[in-house]
Amino acid sequence: MKLTSKLFRSDTFRCCTLTLLTLVVLTTALRAEEPAATQTKPAATQTKQEKQSEHYTYRRDHDPNGIGKFYLGREIAHVMGFRGAYWLERVEREQEERLSLLPKALKLQPGMAIADIGAGSGVISVILAEHVSPGGKIYAVDVQQKMLDLLKKKMEKQGIDNVIPVLGTQKSPGLKPESIDMAIMVDVYHEFEFPYEMMQEISKALKPKGRVVLVEYRKEDPSVPIKLVHKMTEAQAKKEVSRPELNLKWKETIGILPRQHILVFEKTTEE
Repeated sequence: MKLTSKLFRSDTFRCCTLTLLTLVVLTTALRAEEPAATQTKPAATQTKQEKQSEHYTYRRDHDPNGIGKFYLGREIAHVMGFRGAYWLERVEREQEERLSLLPKALKLQPGMAIADIGAGSGVISVILAEHVSPGGKIYAVDVQQKMLDLLKKKMEKQGIDNVIPVLGTQKSPGLKPESIDMAIMVDVYHEFEFPYEMMQEISKALKPKGRVVLVEYRKEDPSVPIKLVHKMTEAQAKKEVSRPELNLKWKETIGILPRQHILVFEKTTEE
């Protein structure tokens, strides 16, 4: 009985030892095969990501129409998807917003190159196109290819040949440096997921003395029937767009529209 007990303990010890060694080998092999994304990132990468997130804060308790991400105290709104194009195209929009007044208010001239950022289905691009002809171009920028597909069909149907669709990203309009005279955003800027990075790239795309135009629903006016996160105050817009490193300086606010501000910023020559 004693011999059998000793043999049993010896066999059990060997079995446990082999099992432990097997687990160690398997664990080491699995760690070696882990995708790079799940492994610890170098300190340099972590530092870069921390710097990029310094501009934004996040809150769990927020407006359901916003994404819970805040920039200089303002919550960023949800983006309107391509299924919302019907709202952009609604018949009563001109009566409500009078956007046809934009070309004259902004003193558009033939030959100008204008970026319609967040062009959607092309409502604003159509309004602007005839006022920069002959020789001018409208770069219709959007991050949704389906929106650009709708826009392209509209231009073909209406025989407009100076509107160029451009697929941008959440951080860049995808335009060449110093290639445009104006960047206009109609009811769009407040939806940028990365407003700081986007404005950096838009500023680079502007020619010297080029203009950035924000058309935003007036948050100061409670009678404007738009959800709060889709409105902006003039003061907030200036605080965000006039940051010194963006090289954009507020020039004027035009108040001819019934519901929106027209905020105009000019690219400075400062480096």
